[in-house]
Amino acid sequence: MRIALDAMGTDSRPLSDIAGGVLAANEFGDTIVLVGDQQQIEAELKNHAVNSGKVEILHAPVDIAMDAKPTDVIKSAATSSIHVALDAVKKGEVDAFVTMGNTGAVHAIATLKTLRRIPGVKRPVLSALFPVNNHRMIFLDVGANTDVKPEWVTQFAVMGSIYAKLVLKYPKPRIALLSNGAEETKGNLLIREASELMRRSKMNFVGNVEPVQLMTSVADVIVMDGFVGNIVLKMFEATAHYVATLIRQEFRNDVLSMLGGALAKPAFNRIRQQVDTSEIGGAPLLGVNGVVIIGHGQNSAVGIKNAIQQARAAVRENVIGAIRNGIAQEAQ
Repeated sequence: MRIALDAMGTDSRPLSDIAGGVLAANEFGDTIVLVGDQQQIEAELKNHAVNSGKVEILHAPVDIAMDAKPTDVIKSAATSSIHVALDAVKKGEVDAFVTMGNTGAVHAIATLKTLRRIPGVKRPVLSALFPVNNHRMIFLDVGANTDVKPEWVTQFAVMGSIYAKLVLKYPKPRIALLSNGAEETKGNLLIREASELMRRSKMNFVGNVEPVQLMTSVADVIVMDGFVGNIVLKMFEATAHYVATLIRQEFRNDVLSMLGGALAKPAFNRIRQQVDTSEIGGAPLLGVNGVVIIGHGQNSAVGIKNAIQQARAAVRENVIGAIRNGIAQEAQ
């Protein structure tokens, strides 16, 4: 495959980006196209050995800052790494695009300027993958659409279900709506109307779930509007960071605690590996005409390699074609 990687995406760009791209090229044997400032990329590539696969450079002199507004980047920066890479996907020059860059910019450029929406898709949706009890769950929307309609939420579920089936390999993905209670009568008007639509759909809808159930692997696909989803995403990350900080502090309190911490270190490393988002690397932007994987700006080289693996799986399983067919069937 040919995978475009935003070399100017992470907070440490282009160091982690290039290291991750080289890891992917060596492990998967694919061509990784590093998109960004050619001079910077060439200088950093000298520190890496490409043993298998291939690494190419696609020059894009502008990188979009993390705090740049989506409305601004649409009107300008046509030579940014995000613009150039997405345009390469559109032209069929690469099979997919992976970035750790500005999520809002990627969503806006992909939806409004380059790839456009899959026919029938009302709104593309941002997703996030979370490992819970060694079980990967896909959450969507996590920030793209703050004000939504019930039929949009149903489409989110369709797209998430297809991805879960093809890429996560769940034969019959369980779909749930996030609400303030599991009962059918709970939730606001949006939730109640979306729940009714999903019950009448062909999906494996298991009903509403409340936040306390999110850590129990009660479903494979958790659907919500982007306002709630973004809060859930940030709360999830903040809680994991807070708990890890508390544990480190407690183990430093006294000699016995330090000794106990040293003995328990292998177990905590295994726990950290289970909840580490770099083990997944990134998640798809669903609903646009091309495979786009977006990850966190603090991702490591390993996380970037794993995000590229997500892209490879989506291409291999023809997720875009499956969503196109799924949306058409749901509309019938």
